[in-house]
Amino acid sequence: MSCESGLVTRQSPPKGRLRHVVAQLQARNATLLRRQSGFTFVELLVVSTLLIILAAAIAPMAKVTIQRQREAELRRALREIRTAIDKFKDAADAGLIGAFDLKAGAEGYPADLDLLVEGVSVVNDQSGRKLKFLRRIPIDPMTNSTDWGKRSYQDRPDSTTWGGQNVFDVYTKSEGTALDGTKYRDW
Repeated sequence: MSCESGLVTRQSPPKGRLRHVVAQLQARNATLLRRQSGFTFVELLVVSTLLIILAAAIAPMAKVTIQRQREAELRRALREIRTAIDKFKDAADAGLIGAFDLKAGAEGYPADLDLLVEGVSVVNDQSGRKLKFLRRIPIDPMTNSTDWGKRSYQDRPDSTTWGGQNVFDVYTKSEGTALDGTKYRDW
């Protein structure tokens, strides 16, 4: 500091010294930025471990949810086919289906599932109108096919082979077991 004419003025440091101070500050800032710019290996390891534990807990729940959805779809498909079979039987008993569309010895049940989709002619209707009971044969969600196990009226209730006389009941051909412990084919 100099004190000429009563004023106090500061002398600036030499230019070399100023450059040195600026370089030190820049180096210190770069070190701080480098330390704060990422995660440590331990932090990444802890986060990865937590994510793996959560994924391991969620995976079984997802499997059970998917199985529940497939079971609900199976129940819906079985109900749809069985309702169509019952409506066919009711129409046959009411005399709405002609003898040409009913198989002899079928007891008023459809000869096969395709007949429920194709429809049958209405008795004494000259317009050619058909009674249809299904839009399509539902897909079995357990086997991913439209090939259902069938039982005729003449078959035993626990029969696994179809007698071929008519379609009295349907079941899935899946060998799997439901969440409640029952076999799907017993539904």
